Amino acid sequence: MADKMFENNQVSIIGEIVSEFEYSHEVYGEGFYMVEVSVNRLSNFVDYIPVMVSERLVDVKGNYSGRFVFISGQFPSFNRHEERKNRLVLSVFAREFELADELDGENASNQIFLDGYICKESVYRKTPLGREIADLLVAVNRSYGKSDYIPCICWGRNARFAAGFEVGSHVQIWGRIQSREYVKKLSETEVEQRVAYEVSVSKIEFIE
Repeated sequence: MADKMFENNQVSIIGEIVSEFEYSHEVYGEGFYMVEVSVNRLSNFVDYIPVMVSERLVDVKGNYSGRFVFISGQFPSFNRHEERKNRLVLSVFAREFELADELDGENASNQIFLDGYICKESVYRKTPLGREIADLLVAVNRSYGKSDYIPCICWGRNARFAAGFEVGSHVQIWGRIQSREYVKKLSETEVEQRVAYEVSVSKIEFIE
């Protein structure tokens, strides 16, 4: 049971560290820290991905900004209560964290595999230019009855295919983690710039 999450939710990233380590929390005396990793897309856009790493995997007191890193792990979620409602928070949880001094630009990598269930009715739409999009929320089971809730976005043919999924459908998804900036309206006079994280789907399969 303990390995279910590792099979259902697999992430591999090769990118550049672009922040210092920031303390997050402690579990049974083991400290966990957040660090940001940038990964280039083929379109020359850069995704900035938050990574949670244990102090047992790397010296978190060091400053590794500009160093390259290989990370494998999972993409878990948790709900943070704020502004009288819950906000879904996502970050990569590192099981392996290997530093490198050099990296061939072609070796930059951002891959994720999810095996889960559609837990919310899909939203299909078209952009003003006619591009088809479908938004999905996928529940990926952990052991002990818990689940991670991962927002996914499909394009084109995948969007048309995914738009027909019913809640409860079993799916497998391959893609990459992407970051997206948006503006959150806090009040009539106040807004805040935020970053959302989601899985950009390259392949999706319906499991009978």
